[in-house]
Amino acid sequence: MGNTETALKEAMTSIEGTIGVALVDYSSGMALGTLGGGKDLDLSVAAAGNTDVVRAKVRTMELLGLKDEIEDILITLGGQYHLIRLLKSRGHTGLFLYLALDKSRANLAMARHQLRRVEDMLEV
Repeated sequence: MGNTETALKEAMTSIEGTIGVALVDYSSGMALGTLGGGKDLDLSVAAAGNTDVVRAKVRTMELLGLKDEIEDILITLGGQYHLIRLLKSRGHTGLFLYLALDKSRANLAMARHQLRRVEDMLEV
């Protein structure tokens, strides 16, 4: 679990505007690790809810016969970005990183770039 904690701390400190971050197993919907969040963002609830988003997108791609991989899913709210990055490196299938950002402080392109870097450092 140490590496998960290190990766989540890296995301919290290196990605400008981060509100919270979680590593999630989308076969179970369970958060394997969380950092940040708070009373306005329950990361356990977000993990379970975003698992449904990932499953729905995977199912839709199968129904459409798309033979591609999901890189990330972006949900844009009035004041926040929610970024879901499916992990593909080194056999991490079934996991995703969930990142909630304050829209007024975040640079979305840089956040996506930094989240890829966090993925690369993860060893689960």
